[in-house]
Amino acid sequence: MESDRLITLAIHTFERALSVKALLEQEGVSVVLNNVNLSDPEIAAGVRVRIKESDLPLALRIVENREMFEPAEVIAAKSRGRILVPTDFSAVSLKAARIAMKLAAQWGAEIEFLYAFIPPSNRDTIQLSDAYDYELADIDTTRRMSRDGEQMMKRFTDKVRAMVKHGEVPGVKFTTVVAEGIPEDAILAYTREHKPQMIVMGTRAADKKELELIGSVTAEVLDNCRVPAITIPENALENLIEGLGKLAFLCNLDQEDILALDAIYRLFPKSRLHVTLLHVAPRRFLPSNPKGAMENLLSYCRSHYPAYEFEVRDVEPKNLKADLVKLDGHLPFDMLCMPNRHKNAIARVFNPGLAHKILFSADVPMAVIPV
Repeated sequence: MESDRLITLAIHTFERALSVKALLEQEGVSVVLNNVNLSDPEIAAGVRVRIKESDLPLALRIVENREMFEPAEVIAAKSRGRILVPTDFSAVSLKAARIAMKLAAQWGAEIEFLYAFIPPSNRDTIQLSDAYDYELADIDTTRRMSRDGEQMMKRFTDKVRAMVKHGEVPGVKFTTVVAEGIPEDAILAYTREHKPQMIVMGTRAADKKELELIGSVTAEVLDNCRVPAITIPENALENLIEGLGKLAFLCNLDQEDILALDAIYRLFPKSRLHVTLLHVAPRRFLPSNPKGAMENLLSYCRSHYPAYEFEVRDVEPKNLKADLVKLDGHLPFDMLCMPNRHKNAIARVFNPGLAHKILFSADVPMAVIPV
């Protein structure tokens, strides 16, 4: 239909475009962001906010009366910033908490520790006894699990306070949430409601991840989450943030690369990083002049992100997984970074995202940016 074609509402900086996108989507208006054309990046350095033509009158009313749709307390909460740290109270969750608190100290942000438990009502069981008796038992069990979760959370945060007391991590304000539900669903629901700056999640070692290939909480979050996420493997160095020096950025030579690079630059604005651009797009998705597109991307990065150093390296997509496994344990970089496109449920089943694949392939800290 003519009214469903996409039109450009405005052209903004990346940060402003994200803000407008969040505001409009909160009110039910679908938004698509389009960024730089890598064939000539200097022509369109802004980000286009695109909407359906039929949504234009509503979108204009929302944007022109922004203060009516974003209360002062919401703006204040956003300005403070928040990092979500899901936890299962394991050692790797505690390591993720350490790293998240160091990031929070750099950003002036707060931490939210979240634990989710699966109540009996969510389990695939069949109860043949009286339904009323079953529901009462169900409620009692859920209350007990909630109390147990609160107690475990207290013990976990006592360890965090001890780390602060002994100077192991900076003192950062934190709060806690014990939620009822499937962990990945609870995490995603939290991000939709509170829109944290980032999620920091611990992950198991690669050999253990293979045992839980189906239903991995971290993989589900990476596939579905629309905020940046950092994954922390069991073998990650405690000084990952302080020692962060070399990043490998997996790029596709399209506009999403710029969106993700801009987000990375805002996440680590005070770091002087060496970034290796690894081109991993399959040949069928290459632009007409891939060499020229890569040179344009490199030129754009050097002019727009002067605090970083950039170099380019080609990688065969079919060999990426094997190369990462081979490099595991003595990686030439401290963190892998990549844009992560949103896919529908069916597409994710048959063709999981690159971050999902790497998660099960190697013990590599990753920064995953939704685009």
